[in-house]
Amino acid sequence: MTTQSFRPSGRPKHKFGAIPCERDGKKFPSKLERRYYDKLQILQKAGEVLFFLRQISFDLPGKVRYVCDFQVFYSNGEIGFIDTKGKDTALSQTKRKMVEDLYPITIEIVSKV
Repeated sequence: MTTQSFRPSGRPKHKFGAIPCERDGKKFPSKLERRYYDKLQILQKAGEVLFFLRQISFDLPGKVRYVCDFQVFYSNGEIGFIDTKGKDTALSQTKRKMVEDLYPITIEIVSKV
């Protein structure tokens, strides 16, 4: 039998220790993802990023989905896909490889901001 630990708020702790947070009325599953959001906003104000989208979903065979944290549209015409990962699990790596095999994209993993 497994035991689940809880935060003082009564909510269960994330299995990898991620701490949910908020910025600009948007909820983020981790501080890392929020920090990357902050970084993208700075790059947008500087003109290096035109705009960005959050939580981009990719459908995979077998009714499986991969959700990428950010799709970034840079001012030089490039488009990037960024996923923030404090811990990059084998399952995440497998799903990401499937996405990259099915779609003409590469997903960049960010583990520090």
